[in-house]
Amino acid sequence: MSAPDTNVDKQAREHKAPLVGIAGVLTFAGALLVALIIWVVSMGGEPEGADVQVDGRTGQASVVETE
Repeated sequence: MSAPDTNVDKQAREHKAPLVGIAGVLTFAGALLVALIIWVVSMGGEPEGADVQVDGRTGQASVVETE
């Protein structure tokens, strides 16, 4: 059942601040997600300090000489 006296313009004005807040939170969450993806990609790569390293393409293990 719908409300008998619906003033869409008045409702749009009254809900403007919460909608702007929701948009701000979504933008902030998107920026955090992009930052997380960039950090994960930049921190990935070859393992450092491992005694045995496995080549991801062939699966062959090789012993790393440490000094």
